[in-house]
Amino acid sequence: MNNGIKVLARVSAVTVTAGSVLAVGALATPAHAAAAPRKPSIAAKGGYVMNNGSGASLFTKAADTRRSTGSTTKIMTARVVLAQRNLNLNAKVKIQKAYSDYIVRNTASSARLIVGDKVTVRQLLYGLMLPSGCDAAYALADKFGSGSTRAKRVKSFIGKMNATARGLGLRNTHFDSFDGIGRGNNYSTPRDLTKIASSAMRYSTFRTVVKTRSTTQRTTTRSGGHRTMKWTNTNNLLGSYSGAIGVKTGSGPEAKYCLVFAATRGGKTVIGTVLTSTSVAKRTSDAKKLMNYAFSR
Repeated sequence: MNNGIKVLARVSAVTVTAGSVLAVGALATPAHAAAAPRKPSIAAKGGYVMNNGSGASLFTKAADTRRSTGSTTKIMTARVVLAQRNLNLNAKVKIQKAYSDYIVRNTASSARLIVGDKVTVRQLLYGLMLPSGCDAAYALADKFGSGSTRAKRVKSFIGKMNATARGLGLRNTHFDSFDGIGRGNNYSTPRDLTKIASSAMRYSTFRTVVKTRSTTQRTTTRSGGHRTMKWTNTNNLLGSYSGAIGVKTGSGPEAKYCLVFAATRGGKTVIGTVLTSTSVAKRTSDAKKLMNYAFSR
């Protein structure tokens, strides 16, 4: 009798132990795996985002379709300037009447540079990227192009922009202007523009300029006095999106509303582009959606 009781006790112990293991295993297994982030819907006709550290694509929408770029073209303008050998950012450039006439003729965005003033290259970069000054773009093209006439220097500078694009391996980008006011042959893609911006962000001066919300600069007047210039960044992601560090807005009749954007959170930097969005508010919303999505991956 005692032997029978002992056997039953051992069987019961094994049964209880096995049941405990099963119960613990069931509790240890999550009921549901974490849901993957849903790909966002954007108003822009084209969009692209990548991890700036690894280069991995995180979002694409017509990412390789050629579109007008508007003033996001000026990213390449700055990139070409910053790549010049022995660049002196404190070198002064005299503002010419041709730059002012160009603004008036094209009803273009302006840094409001004054004819006869002397402005440093560094200041011109701020005037280029913050208020999106086409006069600043013209001044930089005239300064850093080669040739005996202004027309030749501008043509040379635009040639440098296209040579830089080819050097970056971009097959869907072409510039026919220094500021985005093209003649029908100024185009890029969300992927290409993102790569141009990523390349430009390697320059510390560019990073400093494009993350600046506003700046006050002191220029030299024709008479040797000084003038105070105040410029505010058109990129309203700065200050409204946590971690935003740039980059450039763009707009135009064909380009509609564009934005090249970048942000850093937790040591991760994402960078991207939306082209041909429907309004200023929508391009900003599109960019925020894409960055949120990129940071969640």
